[in-house]
Amino acid sequence: MIVVEDLTVHLGSFTLQNVSFSLDAGDYGILMGRTGVGKTTLLESLCGLKPISSGRILINGTDVTGLKPGARGIGFVPQEGALFRSMSVRDQIGFALQIRRRPRREVEDRVKELAGLLGIATLLDRGPVGLSGGERQRVALGRALAARPGVLCLDEPFSALDEDTRSEMYDLVKSVTRQHGLTTVHITHSRSEAEHLGDCILRMRDGGIERIGSEVSGKTPEAVGTGLGKDTGAAEGQVADVVSECEG
Repeated sequence: MIVVEDLTVHLGSFTLQNVSFSLDAGDYGILMGRTGVGKTTLLESLCGLKPISSGRILINGTDVTGLKPGARGIGFVPQEGALFRSMSVRDQIGFALQIRRRPRREVEDRVKELAGLLGIATLLDRGPVGLSGGERQRVALGRALAARPGVLCLDEPFSALDEDTRSEMYDLVKSVTRQHGLTTVHITHSRSEAEHLGDCILRMRDGGIERIGSEVSGKTPEAVGTGLGKDTGAAEGQVADVVSECEG
């Protein structure tokens, strides 16, 4: 379960202002809105990757507002997967457990379990170079799930995939999140993606959430937040730092 209360984030000229919403345990929430409205800022604030100015974030009843990213119980899939170039698929998936210094056998067992679940068991000894877009996203998803998070955050994970691969990934992600009982927050610009995956659609505008509903069109909008400004993308940071901080 995710509860966000009056979340405000100031980043240069951009303000994410007084954002409030909640998702029940197991819900699949979709964040939509035009480029620059604050979707990634909100997602990274949930993960602890952006400092907040005020408000609270609760994950499964625990106030995580002041906790470091790795202590929040959140798995994060950044745009296009952002795999580490020098690591094998095996080490990519096991990364979050390795930096937690988990026993080698535990890491190996979890990697094999996830590789089987995601259909990439034959790729474990390969590097990321040469993997297809769908294979890369499966590896990134495995990396995010390795430490058994209660919440999964995805930032436009399928935007670079072809139509057939996107359809396969929709079904896979929906199955995996349900199987693991994950509460999910997923950024997308795709209406079909939102309709296929989302239990709850959160549409953003100008640094706030304009409406929440179960339909992409939002025919029965509920105003829940306001904000002003333009998302400058400041403090994006290096991909490696984002992933290691969020999962470590």
